[in-house]
Amino acid sequence: MHMIPGDPFSQEQTIPEEILKSLFAHYELDQPLWKQYLKYLKGVIHLDFGPSFKYEGRMVHDIIYEGFGVSAILGLIALILAILVGGSLGTIAALNRGKWQDWFSMLLAVLGMSVPSFIMATLMQYLFAIKLNILPIARWGDIRHMILPAISLAAFPTAFIARLVRSNMVEILEQEYVLAAKSRGLSTNKILFKHVAKNCLLPVLSYLGPLFASVITGSFVVEKIFGIPGLGGWFVMSITNRDYTMIMGITLFYSAILMIAVFIVDLLSYWIDPRIRMHR
Repeated sequence: MHMIPGDPFSQEQTIPEEILKSLFAHYELDQPLWKQYLKYLKGVIHLDFGPSFKYEGRMVHDIIYEGFGVSAILGLIALILAILVGGSLGTIAALNRGKWQDWFSMLLAVLGMSVPSFIMATLMQYLFAIKLNILPIARWGDIRHMILPAISLAAFPTAFIARLVRSNMVEILEQEYVLAAKSRGLSTNKILFKHVAKNCLLPVLSYLGPLFASVITGSFVVEKIFGIPGLGGWFVMSITNRDYTMIMGITLFYSAILMIAVFIVDLLSYWIDPRIRMHR
């Protein structure tokens, strides 16, 4: 960040040299990088990410707390939507392998993975907000404001989960123990819930760790397009403003969420799959 031309204080207008030196001295940016780094690490240990260089009087951890609540709500809605819709599409495709339901579900999955989130968000704004006028085009308020950004944010993970569930379920349905259950006359629902679902859960669970961290901390593009005051919007603005402490604070916060999510997924996998416990 320090190698990028410019600084946090002289982006829009020319600042007199004396004031610029005073600002650098106030935020200790005139110190050697190694001293700045050690000072920053000392603050991080105490969960102090320092003050924002662009927003006077505001601390980075306060801004993260403010934006994370909005991103968390949107991310949880998108996550639940992705699991339910993606799991349903994958199951329908696997149970109807080679039929039109399979082709249609996988066509939706390919579209969801191929269309970038900013294109998806823009198209949905144009169709449902501008042309049909049934949903708000942007901003953050009641549940109606959450629908379009949640769908846009959930499109890619929904498609990925659908393909993942289909491929694993097709493989499991051909296993001997499933064929034996069919020969004993068990219903399709009993076979799915008793024999297939648990084995299909592990690959999806492994994907949910990084996915949870990604959607819960906010999609930078989607939040910017819909004007949502979440963590993603703050991150984009911090890069534009070269707000060093804000960039570092949000990056570290995202990394912590990611590590916690992956750790929880590992514990759940250990609990669900006895084979993992046997090879510890």
